[in-house]
Amino acid sequence: MGNAWERLGGATCVLEEWIDFQCELSVVAARGLDGAVVAFPAIRNEHRNHILDVSSCPAELPAEVLGEAEHLAATVLSELQVVGVACIEFFLTHENRLLVNEIAPRTHNSGHLTIESCPASQFEQQVRAICGLPLGVTTLLAPAAMANVLGDCWQVGEPDWGGVLALPGASLHLYGKEEPRPGRKMGHITVTAETTAEAIACARQARDVASSRSR
Repeated sequence: MGNAWERLGGATCVLEEWIDFQCELSVVAARGLDGAVVAFPAIRNEHRNHILDVSSCPAELPAEVLGEAEHLAATVLSELQVVGVACIEFFLTHENRLLVNEIAPRTHNSGHLTIESCPASQFEQQVRAICGLPLGVTTLLAPAAMANVLGDCWQVGEPDWGGVLALPGASLHLYGKEEPRPGRKMGHITVTAETTAEAIACARQARDVASSRSR
């Protein structure tokens, strides 16, 4: 390491460790004006080309890992005295060790599935928190998955939204952005189902249906 630093001319550097992780998790939580903290169930995230592709809940990992993730998220919000919603992203190593990767002090892309899958969504929770209202219930109502819809789906025209909404359990959210560009998040599709695997499969299918007109 010393030789590498010398070859860089002794410049100020940031040393990072390579993390061989099995998956990424995120926990969206909220802290109210009174200091109360409520966390949503941990969400499992899959990325494609460094962009969040699909999020799913339950994360289907050992209970102790999920419990620790929620506890750590609540601790971070309390220690930083956050008021409102924040998302804590974790790497889970192959030894089931949780490492905080990012702290996002806002509603988060991975938490969008809470709109359909929880009694109070992350957006409602944000309003409750900053207005001093009691925080909402975060119990998972049904397994859910969210697939981001990127500008790539508009390659030769408007995607097949009717086909998306014809699928059981599918909900569509478009963000009102005028210019669809490759890699730009234009919306998302959420699916609730009997199992997490079914929700993930249907969310991917729904996105394929949306983009089928442009192929």
